[in-house]
Amino acid sequence: MTSKSLRIREVCSMAPILPVLVVEDAANARPLAEALVAGGLPALEVTLRTPAALDVIRAMADLPGSVVGAGTLVMPEDVRAAKDAGAQFGVSPGATDALIAACEAEGLPLLPGAVTASEAMRLLEKGYDILKFFPAEAAGGVPVLKALAAPLPQISFCPTGGISNANAREYLSLPNVICAGGSWVAPVKMVQGRDWAGIEALARQAAMLSANSASSAG
Repeated sequence: MTSKSLRIREVCSMAPILPVLVVEDAANARPLAEALVAGGLPALEVTLRTPAALDVIRAMADLPGSVVGAGTLVMPEDVRAAKDAGAQFGVSPGATDALIAACEAEGLPLLPGAVTASEAMRLLEKGYDILKFFPAEAAGGVPVLKALAAPLPQISFCPTGGISNANAREYLSLPNVICAGGSWVAPVKMVQGRDWAGIEALARQAAMLSANSASSAG
């Protein structure tokens, strides 16, 4: 385990599923976070895909029992904005030298994305051994991750993209998967309809999925 991935390992070990949240209205942020945390999913990824995203992070950041991160970090300025908003970790679909440098300069723990062996090896060289595998299903899913486990046993992955309640357990059964990212626990229509009880129920179901111990994945 590397020091650069230590905090990310802690975050990814909190629950088998890391909710990937797309929130249009900051007014929904706090009750959404409360529902997910009450359901047993304390680590939350707010994607920077909406104009309200930074306000959403601000609204969620001080919720007791939660750890709120910013997803879809692409540029160094995204990192600075997310950290200023109160994000405690960052998630990126890929990784560039500039993005990594910005996260390290800001002291923002990063879950960087990789989908090939070469990308994973480059990040391992830089000290990152917990990686996002995105887009999981489109990139080959479970068979690809299973194949990567043999030559790269020291790397753990958080697969995201196309993960659902139906296939999450298959991913979580792999020795190199520490958790999985998914948006199904907070569907946009349920968020817009403010169905917090329904979202809590989905979170509770997801929290019961079996995750591997961190030690088994490297």
